[in-house]
Amino acid sequence: MHAFDVLGDPVRRRILELLADGERAAGEISAVVQEEFGISQPGVSQHLRVLRENGFAAVRAQGTRRLYSVDPAPLREIDEWLERYRRFWNRHLDALGTEIARGKRERRLAGDPVDPVERPPEAAES
Repeated sequence: MHAFDVLGDPVRRRILELLADGERAAGEISAVVQEEFGISQPGVSQHLRVLRENGFAAVRAQGTRRLYSVDPAPLREIDEWLERYRRFWNRHLDALGTEIARGKRERRLAGDPVDPVERPPEAAES
């Protein structure tokens, strides 16, 4: 199965999001996914199996629990594949960074020492 076929499923993407925060027990993953997607525990187990068999997740036993974690190898492969397309968005992100810096500089020169992003909400309302 191709990496994008594996990650094309929103349930599997959500499981990887959960695992990106650190190792999780299968039961914990199942509880979140069942709540969010309304699928059964065996359905979640199938998605975990697809991730495991395609190298996106690793599992280890701890007593009766199965702990899952992200295996970064296939994600690196996707990152390498995406490299040729980054030129389409990097230029725009660089331009955005320039505009943000320009706006901060203009506010600083105008005498507003506080960045609006860092300003407390009550200060922004007054």
